Amino acid sequence: MRLRKNPEDHSKHNDHNKRSHALSTMSRANSESSLKALDYSNLFYIVYLMSSRDYLGEFEHVVLLAVLRLDDQAYGVTVRREIEARTKREVSIGAIYATLDRLEGKGYLRSRAGDPTPERGGRSKRFFRVTAQGVAAVNRTRHALRSLTEGLELLGSRS
Repeated sequence: MRLRKNPEDHSKHNDHNKRSHALSTMSRANSESSLKALDYSNLFYIVYLMSSRDYLGEFEHVVLLAVLRLDDQAYGVTVRREIEARTKREVSIGAIYATLDRLEGKGYLRSRAGDPTPERGGRSKRFFRVTAQGVAAVNRTRHALRSLTEGLELLGSRS
């Protein structure tokens, strides 16, 4: 035997659903209007502020230092060799190119195409140079690391 719901209970349930839906819609509208208040000019300003405090990751720092050392001879293979020789750390060429591209996208590097060579099947090398922004990023990161290590007894005395 099925029990019939009281019609009054049904209308209370519908009223509750309508109220919940109305509150949910109002809440969504408020959050959407809050987002609309944060227009693109604010977003660009926030990104600008954040970029001035941007520190390099360890590998980005290493790659930029290698490009600085290589000067006009910095392209993927020479950057890889420089890093491996100075850090005694094996690095994949894919990691080098991905990092070079990322750093160029951030404005820390600029690239130019060299002359095509027969040894490379007519393809040209892509040479990289560190920009003023890149030098500033290296200096910010170096300063932060120096500040963090200042006054520490480094490795030898710790067990």
